Amino acid sequence: MTQMSFSDVEYASKKKLTRRDRFLAEIEAATPWPTLVAALLPYYPKGDGRGRPPVGLERMLRMYIAQQCFGLSDE
Repeated sequence: MTQMSFSDVEYASKKKLTRRDRFLAEIEAATPWPTLVAALLPYYPKGDGRGRPPVGLERMLRMYIAQQCFGLSDE
């Protein structure tokens, strides 16, 4: 069992969902993740060679969508 951090405890005790939480839940419900991953998987690097392995495709998709929705920059 892992120990909860202060932010985990604070977040778990919240009773009201924020607009951001509701928005992310709507994105989760509306986005067909398995279909997107299956469509992009043939074009995503496999990491067969030397060097650092690539980040997982689904994680990258989720980060990209969050970046676009919240207007975050990628430096």
